[in-house]
Amino acid sequence: MFGINNRFGVISGSGKAKSSSNSSYIFTLLIVCLLSKGGFAQFTIDAQYRNRFELRDGYKKLAAEGSTPAAFISQRTRISFIFENENLKLKFTPQNVRVWGDEQLSSSTGVFGDYASLDLFEAFVQLKTGQNGWLSVGRQQLVYDNQRIFAARNWNQNGIAYDAVVYKLKTESIEFHAGSSWNSTGENASDNFYNPNRIKSLNFIWAKHQLTENWNLSYSHVASGVTKSETENKLFFRQTTGVYSTYKQDGLTISGNLYYQFGKNNTGKKVSAWLADADFSYTIGKITPGIGVSYLSGNKHINGKTDHLFDVLYGGRHRFFGGIDYFSSFNSHTKQGGLADYYFYFNWKLSAKISLKNTGHFFSLAQTNENTPISKNLGYENDLVLKHKFSNWGALESGYSFFLPTNALKTIQNVPETKFSQFLYLQLTVTPVLFKN
Repeated sequence: MFGINNRFGVISGSGKAKSSSNSSYIFTLLIVCLLSKGGFAQFTIDAQYRNRFELRDGYKKLAAEGSTPAAFISQRTRISFIFENENLKLKFTPQNVRVWGDEQLSSSTGVFGDYASLDLFEAFVQLKTGQNGWLSVGRQQLVYDNQRIFAARNWNQNGIAYDAVVYKLKTESIEFHAGSSWNSTGENASDNFYNPNRIKSLNFIWAKHQLTENWNLSYSHVASGVTKSETENKLFFRQTTGVYSTYKQDGLTISGNLYYQFGKNNTGKKVSAWLADADFSYTIGKITPGIGVSYLSGNKHINGKTDHLFDVLYGGRHRFFGGIDYFSSFNSHTKQGGLADYYFYFNWKLSAKISLKNTGHFFSLAQTNENTPISKNLGYENDLVLKHKFSNWGALESGYSFFLPTNALKTIQNVPETKFSQFLYLQLTVTPVLFKN
C-alpha cells in the first residue's frame, strides 16, 4: 500500500533479526545521538503502546443467523526518535502491529503463528528553507483539515503514512503546503506498472487562511493518478478540489466542506462527483449536542458515460461513517450508489478526565441504480463511546455499536437471514515520553 507497512526487518524462527536491519537501527540512532550533542537542539524518544480488545458480532458486515462472534486482542507498538533544531528535523518511527497469538518470536513462546516483523511507519527529514519554509522528505503522515481527503486512519492499528516530498510555508495568517509522491513496486529496469487500486502518483496543494479570530478557511486540490491495470503504464488522473471551513463563537461550532471531483477514473471514464458535509454543535456547560449531514454522490446508471461516484481517496472512513464500519469501499458497499448520512450526537463531559459520547446515524443511498434495491433507506446505527484520560500519557476507551438494518442493506450485503448486529471494544493507549534532552 501507498507508504504503509513496508517491511525492513524480519525476525526468524530462532529469534535472530537480519543483521542488515539491526545495523540500520544502530547507525540511525548513533547519527541522531551525535547530532543531539550540538547546541540549540532537542532529542526526544516517544513511545506508543495501544492494545485493543474487540468482540465482533456483525462488525463490517451484518451478522448472519447462526454465526459465532469473534473475539481477539490486537496491539500496536511504536517508538519514535526525534531530533530537531532551528534548521533541521529528523523523525524515525519503527512500528509493530500484531494480534495476540498470531505471530511468534521463537518456537518456545507457546503460541502459533507466522513470523513476527517490524514495519517502518515514519522516516523523514525536514530542512529549513528561507525564513518561513520547510522541505519535508520521506515517509510521513499527511493529515489535513477534518481528514476527509488526507487522514491519519488511526482506528486501523497500522495507521497510514505516505512516501512523499512536501514543501511547507507558514506565516502569521497563512499556511501553504505543496506535495508530491511517485510510487513503485521496486527498483524496476523498465515500465511503471502498479496496482490499479492504489495511487501511483499523488500531487496536492493545501492552503489555510485565518479570516478572523473565530473563522478559518482552507482550500485543497489533489491530482491522484492510477493505472488501468497492473500491466499498463498509462495513468488516469482524478482531480479533487474543494474547501473546508470552521467557525467558533460562544459555544457554537459550525464546520463544513465541499469537494468536487473531475478528470478520469482508472478505466478512463469521465468523472463528475461531489461530497458535502455540514456539522452544527453548541456547548452548554458540560454538554455538547450536535447534528450533521454527510453526502457522497453516486451513480444512477452503472454503465453511464460519466462516473458520479465520489472517491474519498485515502481519507477517513471510521471517523465519519459509523463505528461498525459498514461503509468504507463505496464501489462495493453501496453498489456505486453513494451514501447519505444524517446524524446527531450528544457529548457529555462527565469530569475533567471522563467523557461520554453517543452518535446516531441514519444511512441511505445517495442514488439507486440497476445493482441496488429500489429503496434508498439502509438503516440506523448507534455508537456509544466512553473515554477516560487518566493521565497526560494514558487513556482508556470503550465503545459499543449496533446496527438496525433494512431489507435494502441485507440485499446489498447478501445476508438475507440476520441476527442482531453489534460490536464492542476496549482500548488502552499509553504514550509516554521516554527521554527528552
